[in-house]
Amino acid sequence: MPRRDRLLFAIMAPFLMFCGCSVGPKYHRPPVATAPAYKEVGTTAWKAATPQDNVIRGKWWEVFKDPELNTLEDQIDAGSQNIAAAAANYFAARALVRQTRAQYFPTVNTNPSITNARAAAVPFPGVTTYTNTEYEFPLTASWEPDLWTRVRKGVQANTFAAQASAADLENVRLLTHAELAVNYFQLRGLDEQKRILDATVKAYQDYLDLIQGLYKSGLETDEALAAAESQLKATQAQDTNLGIARAQYEHAIAVLIGRSPSEFSVSPQSNALQLPAIPPGVPAELLERRPDIAAAERNMAQANAQIGIAESAFFPNILLTASGGLESLSFTDWFTWPSRFWSVGPVAAETIFDAGLRRATVEQYQSLYNASVANYRETTLTAFQQVEDNLAALKILSQDIQQQREAVQAAQRFLAQAQARNLAGLDPFLNVLIAQVSLLVYQETYVAFQTQQMVASVQLIEALGGGWNTSQLPTPKEVRTSGKAPVKQP
Repeated sequence: MPRRDRLLFAIMAPFLMFCGCSVGPKYHRPPVATAPAYKEVGTTAWKAATPQDNVIRGKWWEVFKDPELNTLEDQIDAGSQNIAAAAANYFAARALVRQTRAQYFPTVNTNPSITNARAAAVPFPGVTTYTNTEYEFPLTASWEPDLWTRVRKGVQANTFAAQASAADLENVRLLTHAELAVNYFQLRGLDEQKRILDATVKAYQDYLDLIQGLYKSGLETDEALAAAESQLKATQAQDTNLGIARAQYEHAIAVLIGRSPSEFSVSPQSNALQLPAIPPGVPAELLERRPDIAAAERNMAQANAQIGIAESAFFPNILLTASGGLESLSFTDWFTWPSRFWSVGPVAAETIFDAGLRRATVEQYQSLYNASVANYRETTLTAFQQVEDNLAALKILSQDIQQQREAVQAAQRFLAQAQARNLAGLDPFLNVLIAQVSLLVYQETYVAFQTQQMVASVQLIEALGGGWNTSQLPTPKEVRTSGKAPVKQP
């Protein structure tokens, strides 16, 4: 290259680095309509008792004040294979960001060689064969300036994708913790049902013993004895059958914490379930508290950046290349100054005709962006629905439980009166049988309502994001950092 051309290239190179213009639309998060308050907040059951209770914290399951639940939940992050898979996907997304950033820098290659060649003999007088050895040490460098921000948009797109993956990881973590809590309360509900059935079986056995004594004395009929026996056996079978569902919930909990069901068990325990205070906040806060909404928003930003990458294809590519090295026919002269060679120069490439390929590609990514906007809004609407559903469930279940408690108390009085009248010979044993069955059904329904209420409270916390917020997303700088740095915790 003539000295003048080299001087011109040296002057133009920095200009080419910084003269590029950004292509593609700027990203703005589309607005989502939110109500000023949740419609279903109509009871004091979830109002915070003190100001410090006004926030759902990271270990949200601790609000239930159940030590065994806390112990199980603390094992999830280390044992859950679903969380492990989501974490691996996040680290893969981070690595992709660093791969894309590598395009900012030149690529340098070398392929040194030592070649020994022997020329073929030719049938001419005086011409002989000869052998020579060529020593070569070349270096090749190439760099494409990011004039139209194609690389920058690619880095942005992959950064947004990595942040979406981090939000997906948090969403998997939230869903797994919530699933464990639901299974745990379902299991405890079965323990409470078994306590009731065990007590009922004992009462039925005592009453059967009494009827048998009266029957032997001729004071009771065979019909009453058969009824007492059938009632006892049917209740025993119902009590035994609870073991199926309990075993299944126990096995599900084992898998969630990464344990083999064959080596895991939860001891039976029957305690009164306590409903915690769960502050729902306002709908606008939900946009920042749900990891699935955050993931949908980051996916939307990624789709917007992809439009810019597609639009950069309309502009020419400039590739700067340089090569040089050492070449000699003698090993002793290989690394001497006269053995040097070099070349340098730019290459420009522009597509003149592509039959509408680039325009169609831009339209494709614009449509994908519109789809991501629709997905984002659908995700937020679904989140609002889930919060309202569980608020309504908790509100109605609180009324159900109060009404069912009164029904149980009335059934207990009815049974006591029926037993007294039967023993006094005023009423047949059938009345006692009806009263006993009614009481058992009402008690089971009462426990079922309590269990349903605890499940709804877990699902409400899940719908509210479980104490997570978007400030815990990794920043672009943290995404670019190599190594397995943990996602920020609340």
